[in-house]
Amino acid sequence: MGYCRCGFSVLGVDRVARPNYPAEFLQADALDVLRRIIAGDIEADAVHASPPCQKGCTLTKGTNKHLAGGYDDFYAETRELMEATGLPGVIENPEARPDVVLCGEMFGLGVIRHRNIEFVNWKTDPPKHVKHRGRVRGYRHGEWFDGPYVAAYGAGGGKASIPEMQDAMGITWTDVREELTEAIPPAYTEWIGARLMAHLRGELEVAA
Repeated sequence: MGYCRCGFSVLGVDRVARPNYPAEFLQADALDVLRRIIAGDIEADAVHASPPCQKGCTLTKGTNKHLAGGYDDFYAETRELMEATGLPGVIENPEARPDVVLCGEMFGLGVIRHRNIEFVNWKTDPPKHVKHRGRVRGYRHGEWFDGPYVAAYGAGGGKASIPEMQDAMGITWTDVREELTEAIPPAYTEWIGARLMAHLRGELEVAA
């Protein structure tokens, strides 16, 4: 949605059907779509990829580290294919090189939701990180903490309700918990998209 707001015509790709997706959608394997872009079967100006993050996410590294070996890791292959397209690309993944780390507080959102953003075949200057106003609301090791942010992941333990997640991230087009917990707030991709559009137009200025 953030890219749409910046003027991009977005084609979303996932292996499972996403009837709530707010733009044009193709049910397919994203790596196969990258190969089709390389082959010239699909035209694109830029690519954004969010490979499955379960293996490298904070929850797996902490509470669920015993599950780490059961998750696939597509980051390296995704990056290799994106480089091969020659197109400017964006990777969002815990293992991604943190060219930019985006946070909900930068955009006045009700989530912290840090996300590593890696730029492929282009670059832009990072924004200044903003000090958090407090904690994420919920239980930690049996102790309750209040705070200005909600936990938009999982269920139980004081995690956010669906309406709270929608409001905190600025997402109105789905009320499916799994889709909300996996989502990037559109403010993030709107920030990226504005700079990516300027890059494509030859108008982006980057500090030396």
